[in-house]
Parts: sequence; C-alpha cells; structure tokens
Amino acid sequence: MLRPLTLRSLVLYTALSLCANALPAAASPLSAELTALRQGEMSRLAVMETPLPVPDLPFTDETGATHSMPEFRGKVVLLNFWATWCVPCRTEMPELDALQGAMSGPDFAVVTIASGRNPQGQIARFFDQAGVTRLPRYQDESQRIARGMGVMGLPVSVLIDRDGHEIARLIGGADWSSPEARAVIKAAIAR
Repeated sequence: MLRPLTLRSLVLYTALSLCANALPAAASPLSAELTALRQGEMSRLAVMETPLPVPDLPFTDETGATHSMPEFRGKVVLLNFWATWCVPCRTEMPELDALQGAMSGPDFAVVTIASGRNPQGQIARFFDQAGVTRLPRYQDESQRIARGMGVMGLPVSVLIDRDGHEIARLIGGADWSSPEARAVIKAAIAR
C-alpha cells in the first residue's frame, strides 16, 4: 500500500508530466527544437514545455551501493525504467546499449534502472542474453524513484537535461540507436 505522501507525490508528478505540454507558458527553444524532431522512432516523444525537476530518490547498483540522479548533473541523461520480465525491454535494451556505446561521455549517459523485483542475478542473465555490455545495472526494487516520477508501465525513457530536469518522455519501447533518437539526444546535448 502506498503511503499518503508517496501517493500525493505520484499524483502530483504524474499530473505535472501529463499536463506540461498544455501549460500556457511559451515553449523554450529546446522544447520547440525537440518537438520538431518528433519523427519516426521519436514520434511518441512527449516534450515538456516547462522542464520538471527529477526527484532525488535512491536506487542501488549491483554491489548494493546507493545512488541518485543528482550524481549525473552536468550531463544529459536518458533514464530508462525497465524490468527483466518486460517483453519490449528485450528489444530496447540492446539499442540503449548501442546508444551508450556511440554517445556516452562527459556530456551524455544512458542510465537504466530495473524497477520492481529484479534480483541482480536475473538482471545479469538478462544483460548477458541480450548482449548488453555498456549499461549500468541499477535497480529500484522498492519502485520509489519510478513511482516518484509517475512511471505507470514499462519501459519508460525520460530525457533529463544537465540541470536534472525532465525535458521529454517516451512511454513504450523505441529504437534508441536510430538516427531520429540520436538527433533528439544531440539537440539536448547542444543546449
């Protein structure tokens, strides 16, 4: 059962993310550019006119060490929520791995978080079977960060700017190694 504070946070974040495009504020130059890039694999990308702060909630790595999104400030991040049982994730994860291999560095990173009950052994087997070698093996067993960001299903990919704000979101799988996806990432990095 969700605690009242968690439920309120979930409702608020979900409402903000779903209504962000409807806000009357003028679109930022980046949001206008990302909107123009919504083609092909990125046609379902929801672009936020007003960037939303990403909550500072913990998740763990394969050693059990705790991490949070502020560690990635200064980089554009593609944050992907997934699970070992998720069928679209099996297709998407190698594409995210290819994106990480092609574009990761001081300005960009792909951060993958297995949401829910995904023991590290299952995550390791999933990555081995999918041929994934460059992505982190983070997990959020309690689903705190997923709920805090209004993630209702999997996979969900959230594009986060250098300041730690959500600027776009894609619900469902996508080919993140496609030219359309790379154009979106490059536009976010260029800002």
